Amino acid sequence: MRIALDTSVLAYAAGVNGAERQRVALELLGKLSESETVLPVQALGELFRVLVGKAKISPQLARTTIIRYRDAYSLIETSSSVFLSATDLTVDHKISIWDAVIFAAAAEAGCRLLLSEDMQEGFTWSGVTAVNPFAVKKHELLARALGE
Repeated sequence: MRIALDTSVLAYAAGVNGAERQRVALELLGKLSESETVLPVQALGELFRVLVGKAKISPQLARTTIIRYRDAYSLIETSSSVFLSATDLTVDHKISIWDAVIFAAAAEAGCRLLLSEDMQEGFTWSGVTAVNPFAVKKHELLARALGE
């Protein structure tokens, strides 16, 4: 099952928002198949902004983190078709354009899940379901993907 990661998962894995969130994010990343996990380029851009702005990490270290993720997972580009689909999501479902870009990229890559703490749990569009990997009770699709 193909899975896309949102910025929140990556930021927490880098230590943003505390040790417990970091532990959960790193455990999650350790269980996911690298070949079935994809990253929207938009999420990496947002991660850079969070690391430099909120976490006060140097731009050089933030860049190293971005490159590490780029090397570990396949990237989903923000193509014109992804962007146009994102505008549909924004208009039809009132999702912010930047979250919609991530969602549309996940759909274009054939993902079944988008792991995000910031999007509405269970929202499904174009075959992709948003799932909060930090929820107390794991969504059944995520539990299945993790072999639980």
